[in-house]
Amino acid sequence: MAEKIIKELEFAGKPLIIETGLLAPQANCAVKVQYGETVVLVTAVAGSVREDLGYFPLSVEYEEKYYAGGRISSSRFIKRETRPQDEAILKGRLIDRSIRPLFPKDYKNETQVIVTVLSVDKENDPDIVGLIGASAVLSLSNIPWKGPIAGVRVGKTETGYVLNPVNGDLEKSTLDLVVSGSKENILMIEAGAKEVKEEELIEALKLAQTENSKVITALEEFVKESGQEKMTYAVEELNTDVKKSILDFIKESAKDELLSKDRVERESASGEFLEKIYLQFEGKLPKEDMKEIFEEEMKRMIRENIVEKDLRPDGRGLEEVRPLTIQVGILPRTHGSGLFQRGLTQVLSLVTLGSTSLQQLIENMEGEEKKRYMHHYNFPPYSVGEVNRLGPPPRRSIGHGALAEKSLIPVIPDKELFPYTIRVVSECLSSAGSTSMGSVCGSTIALMDAGVPLKKPVAGVAMGVVFKDDKYKVLTDIQALEDFYGDMDFKVAGTVDGITAIQLDVKTLKLTIDILAEALMQAKRGRLFIMEKMLAVIDKPRATLSKYAPKVEVIKIDPKKIGEVIGPGGKVINKIIEETLTEIDIEEDGSVNVSGETVEGIKKAIAMIEGIVKEIMPGEIYTGKVVKIMDFGAIVELLPKKSGMVHISQITDHHLDKVEDALSLGQEVTVKVREIDNMGRVNLTMRLTDANNGSNDDRGPRSHGGQKRDNFRRPDFRKRN
Repeated sequence: MAEKIIKELEFAGKPLIIETGLLAPQANCAVKVQYGETVVLVTAVAGSVREDLGYFPLSVEYEEKYYAGGRISSSRFIKRETRPQDEAILKGRLIDRSIRPLFPKDYKNETQVIVTVLSVDKENDPDIVGLIGASAVLSLSNIPWKGPIAGVRVGKTETGYVLNPVNGDLEKSTLDLVVSGSKENILMIEAGAKEVKEEELIEALKLAQTENSKVITALEEFVKESGQEKMTYAVEELNTDVKKSILDFIKESAKDELLSKDRVERESASGEFLEKIYLQFEGKLPKEDMKEIFEEEMKRMIRENIVEKDLRPDGRGLEEVRPLTIQVGILPRTHGSGLFQRGLTQVLSLVTLGSTSLQQLIENMEGEEKKRYMHHYNFPPYSVGEVNRLGPPPRRSIGHGALAEKSLIPVIPDKELFPYTIRVVSECLSSAGSTSMGSVCGSTIALMDAGVPLKKPVAGVAMGVVFKDDKYKVLTDIQALEDFYGDMDFKVAGTVDGITAIQLDVKTLKLTIDILAEALMQAKRGRLFIMEKMLAVIDKPRATLSKYAPKVEVIKIDPKKIGEVIGPGGKVINKIIEETLTEIDIEEDGSVNVSGETVEGIKKAIAMIEGIVKEIMPGEIYTGKVVKIMDFGAIVELLPKKSGMVHISQITDHHLDKVEDALSLGQEVTVKVREIDNMGRVNLTMRLTDANNGSNDDRGPRSHGGQKRDNFRRPDFRKRN
């Protein structure tokens, strides 16, 4: 067995233990990382070069295991883990986005990092532990990588900022910020917030970088003690003479159309010019290499124009937003719709409202939870003019939907105010940069079109940065070309009062907090400009819901009565649902959500439920149905499963020889509750006039002659529940 090597360091005030040498001996490297009682295993394996791919084949997998939380899946049929939950995919993306920029540009070996959660304590999040584990395993391994880095989560409560808040603290936090980076630079940010100010976010970033630096120092020491020697890899050298000739040809023959402000004209000119290069230098280099040289030169020219001349590819100013087109209510049967177009980026967002019974049930290694607001994002191939197969949403689409969802969650009304399940789907119809922020804007106007009482509208904008040596320029509302050739994709969403979500990905190791601070303030100006245009189209939620949206009413019942409403095996509630054509959802606190297509059905269902749970009280008046006739009186059903008896002497003001002379089975009668005796029996009267003035309220059953019948006894009749 291999020798086990352990490194212990302090991380946000608690011990973090990294162990290598014992587990997964056939991987290039494996580490076990423990923080509290949360434990993850992280492995890294490098394969051969993939000649058939034109990109670096890195895959990062984040695996949640039910056994880590001491759970067996609640599914009756499948007990093993299946497709990763969206949350696990997002955590894998978070780690991927943190480590990817540090691989050498010319390293092309297929590489896989797998993070497996072995134990979870429900306090310390395994995503941060896995991120540090990924940094440790790549740093210790023989795989080329420019680490180490570190990552930390920052929260903000009434008492101030909190490093790696436990899950209980996060519920009270106005900020859930994850920051990864080196000692000097920021690499990745993922955050959800409750209208946090830009200045507050900058303070949190500074705190995160200070803590990350401590962890990086400890990892550097660990690498010196136990790290492997990095592997060498082949770098294909281009013929420098041919490369220079191609570059000279581009400079001499390039036309203005290559940098045209019109995207279609620019792309057409680029395609034609590339064909000229292929023809001119045929046989001297592979076409893939010639294309790479051309794109590198295009990148250089575009970046130089931006940094040196403040000239963007489409001619906009550095802070100028592309032309906006905004429409709402464009579809007749959806509950709400919004079309948001910015330049060639076009997103159609659609809102569907449903009963709370339609909440999404999410099962993971920590248990089960319900999700009331869902945001899904679709990116069809026609949105970029391509032909491709359709299938399940890829990781990118899941990530974009989650970002839009995170942006809007702080302004979604509470369930008590708006008792609906809400699903928003953003269909990306045309993509030319920042479709995720287009989804945020489109979804805000769609939700207002649906009549959802948002606390505040939300808008979003994507920011970029371009470096040239020690100079840089920050760009507002980056388009696809600026994203592709630029150094940063920084998405910022928020209300007029603060940030609700941010996401940062970089391609450079030069990004500092000062540059991010500048970008944040510029983003605020951009999103407020966009929001002004949105509010000019629809400035508040519609006063009424779509006529096609379900109607919902909420009532409260005693939680002890829930079992009576549900009935044995759901028999009672299913009967109500069937008779009223409604959906009924009952929560543990006694909240009953009744939804349906008609108000009449909802009111009928509520009446039936209230009838089941209502306690009958003396003095109350009911209209009931005669369900049984006896010699001495009649049984009247007041409410479902609740009846009382009206004695023959309490039916009319005059003498009756037989009950049948005044009552018949099925007859509706108005009765008043005279009393509920000490045996729980409900005694009724139909003599409402006398009952109201009290002349008969205290009279018991009497004989025909008016004398009290002391020997009268009636069968035992108890209240039935």
